[in-house]
Amino acid sequence: MRLILGSGSPRRRDLLAQLGVVADDIRPPDIDESPLKDETPRPYCARMAREKAQAVTAGPDELVLCADTTVALGRRILGKPADADEARAFLLALSGRRHRVITAVALRLGDRLWERDVVSAVRMKRLSVPEISAYIASGDWDGKAGGYGIQGPAGAFIPWIGGSFTGIVGLPLAETAGLLQAAGYPLYGERQ
Repeated sequence: MRLILGSGSPRRRDLLAQLGVVADDIRPPDIDESPLKDETPRPYCARMAREKAQAVTAGPDELVLCADTTVALGRRILGKPADADEARAFLLALSGRRHRVITAVALRLGDRLWERDVVSAVRMKRLSVPEISAYIASGDWDGKAGGYGIQGPAGAFIPWIGGSFTGIVGLPLAETAGLLQAAGYPLYGERQ
């Protein structure tokens, strides 16, 4: 059985490596990630992971792993910012508040689909204008839901989390390992 990672995210590759897993191929899907009218963050995130998994072309013996991470501020979905101005607006909105980070994982083998989502709570400290400006200038916000990455310099903005750190980064390892094992993919050196 071959594992196909349906993501171009280097963070997801690094997280998989923590399980001793290296994807046999990387095939990022190209789908419309626009939320539906009145769609709330958790159903949106699960739908994105599922649609990504279904969009990846794969053979009958290829297991496709896809994920989606969304930052939720109340019912508002904060995806990947389009530019530095939107990233700045996201950080201003999150500053001094709690929010949720949702990562949904979908695993597909043929017509079978295994799914799981993980919701973590995150508190961001109150950010000063110089802190936001320096972070925006670093470029670390680019390509990250909510306009920040907890595993980089923005980790200094987060005094508290409740939930899965790896889920906040982009792939909840305990749940992903469980899905891979449920699909029959060997972990922890079981691969021949």
